[in-house]
Amino acid sequence: MKKSRLKTPFTVCIIISVVCMAVFTVRLADWQLIHGSQYKLISAKSTNYSVQTDAVRGEILDRNGVGMVVNGTRYKIVIDKLYTDESKLSNTTLRLISALEKTGDKWNDILPVIYNGGYGFKEKQDDEVKELKELCDLNSGASAEQCVSALKERYSIPDGYTPEQLRKILSVRYGMEKNGYSNSKPYVFSDDISRGAMNAVSESTQGISGVEVQTYLVRRAENASLAPHILGALGAISQEEYDELSKTEKEYSLTDSVGKFGIEQAFEQELKGEGGTKIIRKNSGGSIIDTVETIDSKPGNSIYLTLDSRLQEVAAKSLEKNIREAKAYGEAEMENKGQNLQGEDCESGAAVMLGVKDFSVLAAASYPTYDLNKYSEYGDYYIKLSQNKNSPMFNRAFTGTFAWGSVFKPCVALAALEEKIITPSTSVFCNGKYDYYPTNVVKCMHRHEDEDLKGAITESCNCYFAETGRRLGIENMYLYAEKLGFGEYTGVEIDEARGTLAGRDSTVWEAGNTVSAAIGQSDNAFTPVQLATYAATIANNGTRLKTHLVEKITDYERKKTIKSFDKAEKVDTSGVSEKNMKTVQDAMLSVTQSESGTAHSVFGDYKVKVAAKTGTAENSGSDHTTFICYAPYENPEVAVAVVLEHGVKGSYSMQVAKDLLDEYFKNTKTDSQK
Repeated sequence: MKKSRLKTPFTVCIIISVVCMAVFTVRLADWQLIHGSQYKLISAKSTNYSVQTDAVRGEILDRNGVGMVVNGTRYKIVIDKLYTDESKLSNTTLRLISALEKTGDKWNDILPVIYNGGYGFKEKQDDEVKELKELCDLNSGASAEQCVSALKERYSIPDGYTPEQLRKILSVRYGMEKNGYSNSKPYVFSDDISRGAMNAVSESTQGISGVEVQTYLVRRAENASLAPHILGALGAISQEEYDELSKTEKEYSLTDSVGKFGIEQAFEQELKGEGGTKIIRKNSGGSIIDTVETIDSKPGNSIYLTLDSRLQEVAAKSLEKNIREAKAYGEAEMENKGQNLQGEDCESGAAVMLGVKDFSVLAAASYPTYDLNKYSEYGDYYIKLSQNKNSPMFNRAFTGTFAWGSVFKPCVALAALEEKIITPSTSVFCNGKYDYYPTNVVKCMHRHEDEDLKGAITESCNCYFAETGRRLGIENMYLYAEKLGFGEYTGVEIDEARGTLAGRDSTVWEAGNTVSAAIGQSDNAFTPVQLATYAATIANNGTRLKTHLVEKITDYERKKTIKSFDKAEKVDTSGVSEKNMKTVQDAMLSVTQSESGTAHSVFGDYKVKVAAKTGTAENSGSDHTTFICYAPYENPEVAVAVVLEHGVKGSYSMQVAKDLLDEYFKNTKTDSQK
């Protein structure tokens, strides 16, 4: 009986122990096997970090798909705070700098302090030094060494580094702070590095987390000096731009770059892509648990222009060549004959070619030009350009307004015919000057004697058009000129000037002003694109279409057309009958085909028949030389306008137009070859 009593409690204890162990085992299995990952995250107190990913900007191409502004691949070194061991950052910095120094690559160094046996401030960086002292909470008289000490304390840099090493470490930490280095914003340690630097960095940072060589896209113009005024450029977003663009569907930050002018600005919303978001999960120890790409970035759309890069290049080269020749001629005249104002001041000009069928801009060149890849707002190159007296950044083709002289005469002829002021056979006697108004005497280059309309346009008789303008009156002249596009916006998608159309409202008008306006002088001042539009309107029998630069918008891969602009858009009609229009068109053909025509020497034997009008415009300095034309005469395809500021001799402006026509019609046979 005694033995039985002892055995019973022992058995109970064993049973209780087994049950407890079973419960514990089941619970442990639940923790580790069933809900292990959940409890692990809870115990680790994980934190999610949102990182924005950049989107690729759309490209800009010519009408044939030739890239004009494209995205080129470059390489950069990035330090990502989420993956970086901050305690090792100083040593990592020195290893990176050492690797780049071996390959000759640069790292982003914005600290305005140098070390050359002692600390000192960089020259010509007063503003940067001021910012540094303010950041360090030092007075304006603080020394470079005091700034270094303050930064060393600010970034908790331990002792043990040489002064030169310390300066390098502080430069990177300072750059990180200035650029907002954070869990959501990695720091670009160096951009546009060489392939040699890529290999050196990879070797020197093995086993170091948080340092990565990444590819990125750089915006560049394929031909840097071709059409920079039209293509435009990017620049840092301003507060005003940010406030305005934030109202759109696209998301912007104050660190974004946006289009500042040209197509880059006009189509900012289409070119800009949509950034993505990446979620990174870290535990309380700072270790990465997971990375999830939640929203993919979406590239921007690509823009096809109506420009033909071949024609654009011809226009640019021909402008430069003929401007230089005009200047050389003027300098020779001044040296050999003592005559000034013969073109020695010719430094600039513009040329525009349009397609007559739809008024698309095939070429629009402005000289002097500049290198778009070197352009950066407020950089050294920009400052140099802004100080150039010939204003290379000025888009003369679209925003330059000039007196055009006699190229305005076909407009006056159309108005006078339609208002029945003259007929094709109306004759005016030219004795070399028109002195109806003694206070406003108009001179003619020759004594033409009796001149009818065709002869007056062919030989550019000022007396004929001064008298015709007087009879027509400024109101009628203004009305028809406006319908032909003078003083009106053409419709191009980027900035353009409206120009000035002479009329009673533009100044205190006197009767003599009308005769000056009739020969393209007075207050008349128009852009080259307006003159090309005017020539195209005459070629199009008086129907003016919207002039445009953009052909279509596609997705980034250029597989899907999002919007097309290839449909001609009617703007106005001249109000001139077909008969009267044909009279003036025939007269413009005579300018090139008649032996007495002012453009016969250049276009008399040309492969296709060209209708044209030459012009010379008085102004301060040498006269401008101007020219408009369209071709072929029977079935017009293109219209051209050229101005050489202070070019004097018409042969130079005509040659620019001829070079453009040569390129356009290079595969066209002459009439004798057909």
